[in-house]
Amino acid sequence: MNSFGRIFRVSISGESHGECVGISIDGCPAGLHLSVDDFTTDIDRRKAGAKGTTPRKEADLPRIMNGVFNGKTTGAPIVVLFDNTNTRSGDYEKQRAVPRPGHADFVASKKFGGFEDYRGGGHFSGRLTVCLVAAGVIAKKLLNNIKVAATILEIGGETDQEKGLQKAIDAKDTIGGIVECRVTGLPIGLGEPFFDSAESVISHAVFAIPAVRGIEFGTGFAAARMFGSEHNDAIENLEGKTTTNHAGGIVGGITNSNELVFRIAIKPTSSTPKVQQTINVETGLVEDFSVKGRHDLCIALRVPVVLEAVTAFVVADLMMLEQRIPRIIN
Repeated sequence: MNSFGRIFRVSISGESHGECVGISIDGCPAGLHLSVDDFTTDIDRRKAGAKGTTPRKEADLPRIMNGVFNGKTTGAPIVVLFDNTNTRSGDYEKQRAVPRPGHADFVASKKFGGFEDYRGGGHFSGRLTVCLVAAGVIAKKLLNNIKVAATILEIGGETDQEKGLQKAIDAKDTIGGIVECRVTGLPIGLGEPFFDSAESVISHAVFAIPAVRGIEFGTGFAAARMFGSEHNDAIENLEGKTTTNHAGGIVGGITNSNELVFRIAIKPTSSTPKVQQTINVETGLVEDFSVKGRHDLCIALRVPVVLEAVTAFVVADLMMLEQRIPRIIN
């Protein structure tokens, strides 16, 4: 449900317009240096404000409530909270009767009988990704020489981000993009076939990021158009280095020490100013509808740091399962 991981286990809570959103991290080793300053860089990378992002701005100052004493983790669950201070809930009261196409509004209301907090998308909002970023900050500190980096490859089919954003601006619409993640320094042996293969666990976590529509590892779908002799990665040495990396660093569900490479597809923001049609749940009639309020023109712009975060805590969990991260950090 709202928890993920086996040893390094994260649990997320909160709503977009509630008092706060938060993350609990259980299983973090004791003795890890951790302070509010550790969160600054990645939290700032996720913030709105750049061209194509929502005008909603939050301070996003992390409040470390539990699990840290004298500047070091205690081995107990770590709880980090982020206050919601810049909300405009009235924008959503007006559209309660007309669920946004492409958003969770309609299905959430059906699933929870109308008791869900619908303001700002509630628990389904991208606002909660700040919590994922916080968990990623801690995971990255545990990974030491393993480096996780994500970048935007294209926006709206354009490698020039400005050009892609302009397409959406000209159309008075929203737009999607593709983000790539690369992880270096992984050992051989992470992943548990069949159902907990490295790809399976990463994919599970990645799809917790709102707006993800697809994922591919290595050559991905292009592999379907290749010969086996072309796609196979020749092994060069006993450390597992290969001449090519079509597999993207995972073979048989297990990491092979080469660079982990995968890409995700991010859909256009469902909250678009473009006039669409949707059902009015009060009248039962289909009517024209346009989303007002503060929304991202392109969600993909804020995804790289979130993708790094979920990848980092998956890798941390896999490393702990292999006993490659000690339970006490000295």
